[in-house]
Order: sequence, then structure tokens, then C-alpha cells
Amino acid sequence: MRIGLFTNNYRPLVNGLATSVESFAQAFRRAGHDVTVVAPRYPGGCPPEPGVLRVPGFRAPTHHAYVLPMAWWPGVGSAVAALQLDVFHAQHPLLLGAAAARWARRPKRPLVFTYHTHYDRYAHYVPGPSRLVARLAVRQAVAFANRDDLVIAPAPAVARVLSVHGVKTRVSIVPTGVALPAGSGNTSRMEARQALGLGEGNPLCLSVGRLAREKNQGFLLSAFALILKDLPAARLVLVGEGDDRPRLERLTRVLGIGERVRFVGAVPHEAVGDYYRAADLFLFPSTSETQGIVVLEAMAADLPVVAVASDAAADLLGDGRGGILTPEEPAPFARSVVELWGQPERRQAMGMAGRQITAAYAPDACAAKLLGLYEELLRVSRAVPARVRVIRPREA
Repeated sequence: MRIGLFTNNYRPLVNGLATSVESFAQAFRRAGHDVTVVAPRYPGGCPPEPGVLRVPGFRAPTHHAYVLPMAWWPGVGSAVAALQLDVFHAQHPLLLGAAAARWARRPKRPLVFTYHTHYDRYAHYVPGPSRLVARLAVRQAVAFANRDDLVIAPAPAVARVLSVHGVKTRVSIVPTGVALPAGSGNTSRMEARQALGLGEGNPLCLSVGRLAREKNQGFLLSAFALILKDLPAARLVLVGEGDDRPRLERLTRVLGIGERVRFVGAVPHEAVGDYYRAADLFLFPSTSETQGIVVLEAMAADLPVVAVASDAAADLLGDGRGGILTPEEPAPFARSVVELWGQPERRQAMGMAGRQITAAYAPDACAAKLLGLYEELLRVSRAVPARVRVIRPREA
């Protein structure tokens, strides 16, 4: 198959959505398919890459690292047409996602959409009243989903949300495949800790993710200040970069924990494995995720997880085998971390269970499920000479 993945963010950005697109693209190629990722061109230029079509754009006014791709730029449409794609898979309802919908109609090819994001939780990036922006964002995404041939939900909780929002198109649950990033290859746990200046006596808590309001690291720092009262030797490492970093650094100083918290900044995805190997506990404060890829990566590294209760975290940790869910309150979160540190056998059991859980998220297995859905759509489209518009009950 010739597969097009249309995304508004991709390398060199480091985030869950870019990781998802790259993971599926690599797995599809290993399975023998021809894959093109259609993504923005970032300032400074991107070297030509096989299988990646870069689209000109301009910086997003509300986020310094993001680029808004201009799908209407001369030559972009003809370049996509020349690919003769069998399947168009949009990762967003706007910009390149909306363009993919137009481009798929011309050759009457299947259009797939992955609902990666709880759009109402990102309204603060758009100027205007947050509640109104949130409602409009969800309405736009649902309308787009109802024009597609198939909607992919990365987790069961997302499928439930889509049903509540009124998505009538068929929804299939296909998570992003996850494997532990390679890191430095032969780096041992002790070597990874020594590189951070830590010995075995320091409980090392790790959090990985973009530094942004919706990722809730401010809550994490408040909880960590309480953790230090019982575990003064503990350290917290934050891997990731983002616009919220200056505020978070100020907060560590206000809380008096600046010497116990290390901001690592952006790390290439493959190098994050060293941080997972060095850590003792993985802390996950976000409530805005649809899948929680970093939680799965941590579990693949045998790390027990303490997470704020959310739909995504509950899908992975709801049975209590791989970690603990807590209320979004600093005191209970801190208490769970302190208690878990005092139970080494329980931590070990959680780590082993987490690794078993992640076996169901092998990248090639997840990709195979999605490829099967593509093939099913193609069989249907080839059996019908022209796309037939389905009149849904609310349109009649």
C-alpha cells in the first residue's frame, strides 16, 4: 500500500503525536509498505528525508516551536497527487488534516483520522474566551470525524469520549506502539545515575513530557516539595522542553526545592532510555493525554508509576498492577510516592507487571492492526465505483 500520514507537527519536535506518527511510519515500512509523512518545514530547514514531504509554513503565534503548514502553497497539492496514495491518514482536523480530506476526495481514496488530542484542554493556545474556544474546537473535530471513513482512538477512554461527543463514524481502538527508547545501548543503571551525579541512596523520580500548562508540572512540583519532607535525599528530573519552563523554574525557587529538581531540557527520543534506566519511580501529573505514551515507556523500563487519576492513566493503571492512581491533590500524590519508596518489593512487582502490560503495545502488532483496517477500507472503496455520501440521521 501507498500510505500518507498527514501531521501538523513532526520531527524535530519531540512530543507524543510526533512519536506516534514516526512509530507507525517505521512499522509500516518494516512491513513492506510505501509511506510518506506529510509534515511542516521548520525554520532553519530540514534536510531531505526519504519518505517525508515537507510543507512550507509560518511560526504559530502562541507557541514558539510550532509551525502552521500552508497546504495551499503552490506545488504542494500536485506533489501529494504524484504520490498516488491508497490511504490518506490525517492526524488533525485542521491544516494538513483538512487538506488531506480534500486530496482524498479527488481519487476517491479512504480517509482515516486519529483523534490524538482532547482539543478542549488546549484552548489556552487560541486567543479568545477559553470555554467558547474549547466548545468550538471539539465541534470542529467531531464534524471532521463524521466526514471520515474511519476514526482511530488511541485508547478505550477516547472511544468513549467520541461517542459522547456524537461521532457517528466507525471508531476503532488502535494504540500507538511503544518500546523502550534505546538510550546509549550498553549504559547500565549505575552508569546512567552517575552521569546525573547520583548514587544509589538518592530516590530518583522522573517525569518526561513537554513543559506546558496542560501537562500539569506545576502540580508535580508542589507535590514534590511535600515528598522532600519525608525523603530529603530525593531528586526529581524533568525531561522535556516547553514554553512553561521559565514559570516552572521560578516555582522551584518559590518552593525552595531548586537544588533538588533538574530540568534536562529537550532530549532526542532515542536517548530518553538512559533516564528511564536511571530512575526509581515515574511520576505522571498530566490529565490531558489520550494514551500516555511516556507512561508505557516507563513501564517498559520496569518503572513503577504514580499518576494523577485521568482517563488515559486509568486505561493503563486502573488495575493497580503497574502503578498507583491518586487524586489531583499534592498531599495524596506525595504520600503515595513516599509509601511506595518504602516498599521495595511492591515496586519490583509493579515494575515486572508494567513490562508485561507493555507487551500488548508492541509497535509492529499495533501497526498490523491498523494496516488491516486500511486494507478493509480499500476493499470497500474498490468495490464501489464512486464514493457514496451517507445521509446520517441528523442530516435527513
